[in-house]
Amino acid sequence: MRTICIITSQAFSLHNFRGPLIRDLVAANITVYALAPDYDDATRAKIVALGAVSLDYTMSRTGMNPWHDARAILGLTVLLRLLQPDVTLGYFIKPVIYGTLAAWLAGVPHRVAMIEGLGYVFTQSVGLSTWQNRLLKHLVSTLYKFSLSNAHQIILLNRDDLTELVSARLVDGRKAVILGGIGVDLAEWSIAPIPAQPVTFLLAARLLREKGVIEYAEAARLVKAQYPEVRFVLLGGLDPNPGALRQEDVQSWVTEGLLEWPGHVAVKPWLANASVFVLPSYREGLPRSTQEAMAMGRPIITTDVPGCRDTVQEGVNGFLVPPHDVNALAHAMLRFVQDPTLIEPMGMESRRIAEERYDVHQVNARLMKILGL
Repeated sequence: MRTICIITSQAFSLHNFRGPLIRDLVAANITVYALAPDYDDATRAKIVALGAVSLDYTMSRTGMNPWHDARAILGLTVLLRLLQPDVTLGYFIKPVIYGTLAAWLAGVPHRVAMIEGLGYVFTQSVGLSTWQNRLLKHLVSTLYKFSLSNAHQIILLNRDDLTELVSARLVDGRKAVILGGIGVDLAEWSIAPIPAQPVTFLLAARLLREKGVIEYAEAARLVKAQYPEVRFVLLGGLDPNPGALRQEDVQSWVTEGLLEWPGHVAVKPWLANASVFVLPSYREGLPRSTQEAMAMGRPIITTDVPGCRDTVQEGVNGFLVPPHDVNALAHAMLRFVQDPTLIEPMGMESRRIAEERYDVHQVNARLMKILGL
């Protein structure tokens, strides 16, 4: 029986983002080992229910201690030698770098790295000073170059990321594959009726500056000055990332009456009660949250940056705005507030695009070919 080790730094993502893939792999009689450093009973039970084997390993998600990271690579190498998988798939920055290196050291026959976005290290204005950003980018670039030279295939979600990595000589373009979005289950994320007035905007993301959360709040202030009944919902939890917002920052917007912030909660019920999905991010791979909103028939307002721009046909299923531009973001929002008849037809176009591009079963069929499974 063939085996694969899927390596991540966040256990919850295995079910949330890789769940359909794990299910399809198991259905194809492939043994799936799901490796994560932060399992709890609930996430472990979800992975077992999918038919995979949950395994722990040691890795700090955001720490940069070289001794800790070296021990993590060594421990992961030993584990992979014991498991002897046919394939490894690492995703998120540390599993891509350290997981690929460990798989190489362990002699895994087929090593695949999935880069779902270049992350805060390659994004400006994320709460780090210029010299810190340059130092961190240089360090990560060096690690990427060495580890990815030992990968057999590298999966990216958009062409902009591939162009940047190839031009920086971090990736051999001959090894790279553009997957597009990771996809959603279109039956699970089915079309929901547009709610009655008032128009409700929704942003669901980790509470990071690079997600455009500050711009979202400031645009809300501009819109509510003219239309105080319009609702703005922010979903997402606090994060240890260097570019994270503080709780008091978000709470101040809630106190001011700009936003509703239920925290880290299930997205689907809130999305069903939203009119328009907004993601003013500075850069993405190809955002899963936007794919979910499109599948549920919601128009999209997002930024004209790598990853985000791939989800919107301007004026067809939503609007693109420049990053960091609060006035442009507010103007796009006002188009829906002042003409709500745009919402439903644009939402139906989002669903059409989702059916064409983001059906998770079609995406997983491609992904399994890339994995050689």
